[in-house]
Amino acid sequence: MNKKGLAILLRSKMRPLSPASKKVNHVQLAPLDVNKVATQNASSKTPRDFGQVRESMHSVISMNRKEILDTALSEFSEGYFSLSQENRHKLLLILAQEYDLNRNQVRELMKQYVGFEIPKGDGIDEHGHEVEGHLSGFYRIERNLRHALNPMYSVLFERLNTHPGGLKFLSTVRADILSIIADENIASIRALDSYLKEKLITWLSPANLELHQITWDDPASLLEKIVAYEAVHPISNLIDLKRRLGIGRRCFGYIHPAIPGEPLIFIEVALMKNIASTIQEVLWHDPPTPEAEASTALFYSISSTQPGLAGINLGKFLIKRVIHLVKKDMPNISNFATLSPIPGFMQWLMSKLASSERSVPIFSENILQPHEERVLLDAYADSTEGRNGMEVLLHLLTSTNHEWTQSDGLQPILLRLCARYLLHEKKRGKALDSVANFHLQNGAMIGRLNWMADRSEKGLTQSGGIMVNYIYSLEHIEDYAQAYFSTGHIQVSHDVLHYIESMEKNEDSIS
Repeated sequence: MNKKGLAILLRSKMRPLSPASKKVNHVQLAPLDVNKVATQNASSKTPRDFGQVRESMHSVISMNRKEILDTALSEFSEGYFSLSQENRHKLLLILAQEYDLNRNQVRELMKQYVGFEIPKGDGIDEHGHEVEGHLSGFYRIERNLRHALNPMYSVLFERLNTHPGGLKFLSTVRADILSIIADENIASIRALDSYLKEKLITWLSPANLELHQITWDDPASLLEKIVAYEAVHPISNLIDLKRRLGIGRRCFGYIHPAIPGEPLIFIEVALMKNIASTIQEVLWHDPPTPEAEASTALFYSISSTQPGLAGINLGKFLIKRVIHLVKKDMPNISNFATLSPIPGFMQWLMSKLASSERSVPIFSENILQPHEERVLLDAYADSTEGRNGMEVLLHLLTSTNHEWTQSDGLQPILLRLCARYLLHEKKRGKALDSVANFHLQNGAMIGRLNWMADRSEKGLTQSGGIMVNYIYSLEHIEDYAQAYFSTGHIQVSHDVLHYIESMEKNEDSIS
């Protein structure tokens, strides 16, 4: 093993199997626990008194002397990292409540503003001098209002952003803010998060990001981040990593100059002859398709490395830039698609099925069609408990070792339910499934559902083994994205629509 491989191995906490094994020397990746890592980092630094850290935060906000500001910023960031999670939350609550905007000042300025009389058009000279003189009062109050509506903590964020390491520190701070919001609904903390999120969106605009193609020639420290943060299909060994960065594969990441050597988000691409229908053919297809013969760029994984950037859609810009870059470098590529999980499907389905056991029939929704009810009762009533099709299906899907995957009779039922979930289950007018919503708002179309495309434990538990191809059409990306944003309209292929339409026709013929 070369030095780079060894470095990645050690940094990523990848552990080789026993040398006695005659198989390829696989290495196992310990899942990255961000909170644990943060805690370990904090404990490795000299603990600071909470009062000292609070005082250093106040100094950063209030001081104006540039020569000592950098020192104060360093002291605050180091002190913050040394705090326990409980004290971080306590400090952020103080920041949100005690360094908010001055509402008395805002109220007074609004009273002054409302008191001004808007000038009329009578008696104005040809140069408009009278109007200009009258409007000067409006301009002054509006300027003061803009200043007053800026919370005091904006100074802290702005100064940290220009401090070395400050942007990544702010990402950590926002991750802590999000953890508070997950536990408690505190209005001031939500306002703090909203303000910081808006700032991060500005500072992380695509104009400030470098699109970098990640290859095996990159430093081991960067490749270690790819191994550690791959969230969709974990990288199992160094051979797997080299394959994903080798011939027939591409990996691109967004890097910010303030966080060098660490992609904020990265996407993995397979160059193939056709749109893949299983993840196995993407991850383990060996040898890969010769690049000159490829006609499809398949996006099979996109991962963020910064939990504090949640809700900031860097992936939208990354996908579009990668599409244009690949198309420019490889004119033979004409199809752009994903092979994506459906992480919310089984949770939604199991919740619907379980409700049938808890509720009387009149209050529960039967998501099965009469034809599906009969298929389930005829085929499985003797082998499983259940008074109706919903209960039969629930017991089948909760069987040990996913025995239900061996049943061909479930395929059309689950595919139809999956199509319904993607197309009709909404949250605030948008797709309920988080991955679906991500791709649809980026301008994709739901192209094809793939049965047993991911047989891993995670794939079966979250998506029922089903994966979906989202299709990106260069000609329609913007139109599709705008339609989804404006009305929630989902673009869908006839193949997927057929699952729902065929069952409706089936019901019509039965009734």
